[in-house]
Amino acid sequence: MNNLSGALPDDIFLPPLLDSLHLYENNLSGPVPASAARAPALAELRLFSNSLSGPLPADLGGLSPLSFVDLSDNALSGEIPGTICRSGALEELLLLDNYFSGSVPESLGRCRSLTRVRLLNNRLSGEVPAGFWGLPHVSLLELTGNEFSGSISPAISGAGNLSKLLISHNQFGGSIPKEMGALSNLYEFSAADNKLTGTLPEELSNLAELGQLDLHNNALGGEIPSGVQSWKKLSQLNLANNGFVGGIPAELGDLPVLNYLDLSGNSLTGGIPLKLQNLKLNQFNLSDNRLSGPLPPLYSMSAYRDSFLGNPGLCGDTPGLCSGTEDGSREHRGSIWVLRSIFALSVLILVAGVSWFIWRYWSMKRAKQRMDRAKWTLTSFHKLGFSEYEILDCLDEDNVIGSGASGKVYKVVLSNGEAVAVKKLWGSAAANKDLECSDHNLYDDGFEAEVATLGKIRHKNIVKLWCCCSHKECNLLVYEYMPNGSLGDLLHSNKSGLLDWPTRYRIALDAAEGLSYLHHDCVPPIVHRDVKSNNILLDGEFRARVADFGLAKVIGKGPKSMSVIAGSCGYIAPEYAYTLHVNEKSDIYSFGVVILELVTGKPPIDPEFGEKDLVKWVCATLEQKGMDHVLDPKLGLSFREEMCKVLNIGLHCASNLPINRPSMRRVVKMLLDVSPENKPTSEKKNGKLSPYYYEDASSDQGSVV
Repeated sequence: MNNLSGALPDDIFLPPLLDSLHLYENNLSGPVPASAARAPALAELRLFSNSLSGPLPADLGGLSPLSFVDLSDNALSGEIPGTICRSGALEELLLLDNYFSGSVPESLGRCRSLTRVRLLNNRLSGEVPAGFWGLPHVSLLELTGNEFSGSISPAISGAGNLSKLLISHNQFGGSIPKEMGALSNLYEFSAADNKLTGTLPEELSNLAELGQLDLHNNALGGEIPSGVQSWKKLSQLNLANNGFVGGIPAELGDLPVLNYLDLSGNSLTGGIPLKLQNLKLNQFNLSDNRLSGPLPPLYSMSAYRDSFLGNPGLCGDTPGLCSGTEDGSREHRGSIWVLRSIFALSVLILVAGVSWFIWRYWSMKRAKQRMDRAKWTLTSFHKLGFSEYEILDCLDEDNVIGSGASGKVYKVVLSNGEAVAVKKLWGSAAANKDLECSDHNLYDDGFEAEVATLGKIRHKNIVKLWCCCSHKECNLLVYEYMPNGSLGDLLHSNKSGLLDWPTRYRIALDAAEGLSYLHHDCVPPIVHRDVKSNNILLDGEFRARVADFGLAKVIGKGPKSMSVIAGSCGYIAPEYAYTLHVNEKSDIYSFGVVILELVTGKPPIDPEFGEKDLVKWVCATLEQKGMDHVLDPKLGLSFREEMCKVLNIGLHCASNLPINRPSMRRVVKMLLDVSPENKPTSEKKNGKLSPYYYEDASSDQGSVV
């Protein structure tokens, strides 16, 4: 973060009021000082992405109210201290990508305050304490890439808030407990490359929220349960390289969003259900089973050839598998069709001579507007009810609804009456008014991976990315359409009267939750880089969603070149002028400006301010004239107290010093505290935002570009 190097001083933890230490993403080395265990007020310890080594102090947490510990991506070793949750306040324990050994302390099995646990890629071993499986508030439990043994405890039924259970690449054995069927919030269960045995419990069909199930490379057997039709949100199913028998459940064809299906390397028998043709699969593999019978018509195409290898009983897999009579009959029918085709071709040649002139005229007229559709690549992130061709046909100037820093936006009304927003990303030939692509690369080689990451984001306050269409260097992003447009357009126009204070407050809270999700709950974290009122869109009920990732950058481990100016005038954090570096604190500053817009009704830059921007104008006006000269007069005084509190939150976010700006998670809590009666139901229930999207265990866990 600041390129600090050397060892941590022994006395760095001695100040009695030190409650947090954030020194992540530096070049610090050496051990964590023993004084860390004697800091009486220490609640947050974030030292991830350094080169720290050696064991942790044996009594770390024994005298401290630790709540957030992130020591990921170092070279720390030894055992996890058994005192780390002695205060009972520990919420997050992130120790991934180190060399910790030994077992999980029994005391952590009693740490009921935990909400996120990430211990992946260490050298931990032994059995996991039974209580650790059933912690009631944990939403993420990630033990991937260790040497754990034993079995999954039936006590896991107590983990009612668990959303992601990731335990792949270990030595876990035994059967999958039927008690897992009680995990009503479970979205992802990944236990690949273990030694699990037994069958899939029928109770797993109760997991209505299940989106990903990966159990490949185990020793599971029995039949695949027919109750899979209840997994309506399942997008990925991987049961490869086990011992499953029986037929493929036809009910799999009823799963509306399933796009990844791998049942290879089992002993499945019978035919391939015709209903599987209903699925829109990006990955499909039934190889190395004992399937038989004819292939469904859709799967007879050569594109699916590799999906059925190693099933000698399948007709259509390779030539000659069916009976000789059937082959002979097909050859006879083929000869007849050849003769008919020759006759039809002769007729077509005559017709072509007449129609050629018409075709030639029409093709030349539309030459500049037509694309080679065969070269378009569609990457979908949801089940789609349209094709890329339907999108391309509507991209003309009559449908343009906006143009921003990252591209031109079109409104496309589909054949089913629904609307989507299509963003054509700017290239070097941005001035082109048609759909011609530029001759230069638009983005670096990581573009596709970044878009795939953004497409998998699922959050009520993030605009949904339906799909991405790519053609050489031309890229189209298809988003859900927001009928009420952007907050900026509405707030700074004659329609601002539609936004009373309760609506503005709810918009601020919605946008804060969306940004908090990107910063804290995405792996790797995402910095938006262009937060502004025009990038906060409103649906039909004026609920806000964060949009436009045209300048966003998924954070990786390596250094990234940020040659594009990050942000928009009036929203750019002051430190950017001398660092040319953005992180989540930059987003928080920009969001503070948005809050000030909501409270004052004024744009970030206005002639009224002179040489000041909105932040400086608010500070100066408060000091010289008082609060009433800052608040938007159109809002009246009925909610003056709430408006003052929200204004102070905005000023806190827009602090000149990044270290003084709160995290987005803290901003959400402060906004909720302004008007507790507006606290969302999910927030009242467990005090946490929805669980974050998980991408790749090897991704960096830093939160700064």
